[in-house]
Amino acid sequence: MYKIVNKKVLNPTVVMMDIEAPFVAKKAQAGQFIILRVDGEGERIPLTIAGYDRDKGTVKIIFQIVGATTLSLSKKEEGEYISDFAGPLGRATETEGLKKVAVIGGGVGCAIALPVAQKLFEQGCEVHSVVGFRNKDLLILEEEFAAVSDKFVVMTDDGSAGKKGLVTEAIKELIESGERYDEIIAIGPLIMMKFVVATVRPYGIPVTVSMNPIMIDGTGMCGGCRLTVGGKVKFACVDGPDFNGYEVDFDEAMERSNMYKDFEQHRYTDTCNLFKGVE
Repeated sequence: MYKIVNKKVLNPTVVMMDIEAPFVAKKAQAGQFIILRVDGEGERIPLTIAGYDRDKGTVKIIFQIVGATTLSLSKKEEGEYISDFAGPLGRATETEGLKKVAVIGGGVGCAIALPVAQKLFEQGCEVHSVVGFRNKDLLILEEEFAAVSDKFVVMTDDGSAGKKGLVTEAIKELIESGERYDEIIAIGPLIMMKFVVATVRPYGIPVTVSMNPIMIDGTGMCGGCRLTVGGKVKFACVDGPDFNGYEVDFDEAMERSNMYKDFEQHRYTDTCNLFKGVE
């Protein structure tokens, strides 16, 4: 059992928790993920590590309430426990040798992008961070990004915070103003990452994307997280989650990500009704 030692609601649909998991915290690196179960009867879901404290033995997770399991997890409070917390899994984000990087985060993907930006900043890299949200009410981790960014740009669809527009517009503007990056790291919804890659392609700047497809065991055995990268089948859990953005078949990944949407919606509705019955 793993204790929830801290819980904070970041916005109406996003929650942050610190989980007491000393063995995971000891080895965790930016870009890796864990797989958890809320209880012994629950499903396994992957969540990217959003931070860690090796001294306290805690691992930070930030998740959006989108399905039955994340809804159940959001109902847990400080001092309560979750059943399983396995990791760290996946390959850490490669940052060695990078001198100037643009980190792009979209929505809750910013929770994954932040530890990458922090790691780069700690290594002395010049970090330009671009984050995008639908509106100001969904904005998260603004102060944390600002603290580790030499340049920080907030974009919102409606202009209620930062600049009005998309992250693709911001990164294009930065590049065309003369900024030259060793690499661009984009983390967020599949459609966002697809268009970041398309925007940057004419400039020939290397782009890394973080892929988080359907996943079950997290060790490469089930094949649920398969992707087509460079024309070859890859498994996000062991070969990634980071991949060369120019080689990812985003259309296939988006099609596969929607396969169980109807089923998940039914599970989410059933879980909502269950909690309504006990509140």
